Amino acid sequence: MASHDNGNTPLSGSPLLESVHDDMLSGLGQLASYFGFGKVMGQMFGALLMSARPLSLDDLVERLGISKANVSVNMRTLENLGMAREVYVKGAGGRRKYYVAEGDFWQIVSNILQGREMRDVDRALMVMDANIRRLKSESPTLTEDERATAVVYMARMEQMRGLFEFARMMIQAILSQVEVASDTEPSAAADDDWTPG
Repeated sequence: MASHDNGNTPLSGSPLLESVHDDMLSGLGQLASYFGFGKVMGQMFGALLMSARPLSLDDLVERLGISKANVSVNMRTLENLGMAREVYVKGAGGRRKYYVAEGDFWQIVSNILQGREMRDVDRALMVMDANIRRLKSESPTLTEDERATAVVYMARMEQMRGLFEFARMMIQAILSQVEVASDTEPSAAADDDWTPG
């Protein structure tokens, strides 16, 4: 990660600020990786989050030392997840696009849970249900040994199904809490226009 100030970071050459900045980017990269996202995506979110002003793709390339194609692909993912958004920077001119991190963390959690996590749980439940139905309907055509194996399969899938139903219930409970928290807190989302201060 770049440790110099290109006018887009609050680093100002301070070893302390550089260290904290780099630790945050590293930590968010590891956290993103843990949750099944790319490390670079986590670092990009961290760079946007820790920046006092919007960053362009070129700023992120320079900051993280990665290719522009990699930055571009990961930025689209961040936007699709609602973790970053494009903003207009008054006086910037040119065709350069600028981005900021979403500041409403409840909204980010909600977007991820409603999108990827709930979809994956629902998909797993559909696969298990379809396979249980198949085994039940084909059971008369199976040999005695195959039926015994099918019974074990169905029992294990029913156990897993209970786990996935519990996961679905937990996600829904979290989403309802996110909705309550979002309703009671002022929106952290900033205006889409950013004026240099």
